[in-house]
Amino acid sequence: MAHPTQLGFQDAASPVMEELLHFHDHALMIVFLISTLVLYIIVAMVSTKLTNKYILDSQEIEIVWTILPAVILVLIALPSLRILYLMDEINDPHLTIKAMGHQWYWSYEYTDYENLGFDSYMVPTQDLTPGQFRLLETDHRMVVPMESPIRVLVSAEDVLHSWTVPSLGVKMDAVPGRLNQTAFIASRPGVFYGQCSEICGANHSFMPIVVEAVPLEHFENWSSLMLEDA
Repeated sequence: MAHPTQLGFQDAASPVMEELLHFHDHALMIVFLISTLVLYIIVAMVSTKLTNKYILDSQEIEIVWTILPAVILVLIALPSLRILYLMDEINDPHLTIKAMGHQWYWSYEYTDYENLGFDSYMVPTQDLTPGQFRLLETDHRMVVPMESPIRVLVSAEDVLHSWTVPSLGVKMDAVPGRLNQTAFIASRPGVFYGQCSEICGANHSFMPIVVEAVPLEHFENWSSLMLEDA
């Protein structure tokens, strides 16, 4: 999860998020190179009184500064499109979960099971136990098996919400009357935190998302206990 004064992204917990981090670094290096070149040209123009008459009217330079930006845009666009298609790809999910946004909590329904669903509310500050995070902990976590493709169907019951978990590279709008879908694979066990990322009313900041990735056998034990309690 994020921590104070953190400048970069959260550590990736899914293959898609790793790709997004690599693309971010790739694009940032291009921005640094362009910024350095522009800064150098500005300093050179300001600090010298000499003028090169060959660059005042030069077809070759005009060709270069027309083609070079186009090449740079292609170098940014191709990996970006690749990641966009990867994020849209949903192949044979092992588990499907329906996440419904409400004012101001989330409800989860494991559609592969007959009667497995629950509401997930934020834990009030006064009820937190040591080690829990304020405004991020919920009374029921969305538990998923690690290293398995998980499909999440996202919708809302009242207003616009957005189901977002940065570590997993997942952000999907929850729109009333519409069913959106996204997918992720948790590449390691852990607890991953997110929050609603669409302003949805007075308590928008108080409907966190907690995804807990566990080994498959632990997930089966958890689902059995939840079905018994239901």
